[in-house]
Amino acid sequence: MKFHLIVSALFIFTVSACTNKKPEPVVEKADTKPEVVLQKTENDPIEGIYETKLDDIDSGECKITLEITKTSKGYSYFLKTEKRQLKGIATFTTEKSGEKLLFLEDIQWDEYEGDISNEDENEDTSEAKEIEIPVGIGAGYVKDTLTIQNYGNSMNSYTKISECGRKYIRLIKK
Repeated sequence: MKFHLIVSALFIFTVSACTNKKPEPVVEKADTKPEVVLQKTENDPIEGIYETKLDDIDSGECKITLEITKTSKGYSYFLKTEKRQLKGIATFTTEKSGEKLLFLEDIQWDEYEGDISNEDENEDTSEAKEIEIPVGIGAGYVKDTLTIQNYGNSMNSYTKISECGRKYIRLIKK
């Protein structure tokens, strides 16, 4: 019985305390939210021109420029290397872990031998499956730098952009 009395008293006290508060002006809240949204869309951190920096041993064959542009449907890219110029759709996502990723669609990898850990499974079948070359290049995004892992290792041999011999291609925002 005492417990119900104490809970009822706390409830009445809470309700009366809430009703005695002055209401906050609605205009202030409405004014602050659109400014934040506009600021994020006008100053998009991913949009811009990214370039590789020359290394001491680099003779310029790894000069890559990537332009990311915001469109009404998302993002687009223009990739320029010594040998090619490609345009397409770019997808920017943030993983649950907080890692930010940029995916450049429709770029076929230059070389792909596949994951050799699956070779034992493929040997048992009478028909050898032809390895399909992946399409699309992913890049990690931190501050003003995009990083592409350009080639794999002996266990998973691939090369995404063969005109650049770097293991990690770092594109720095201009």
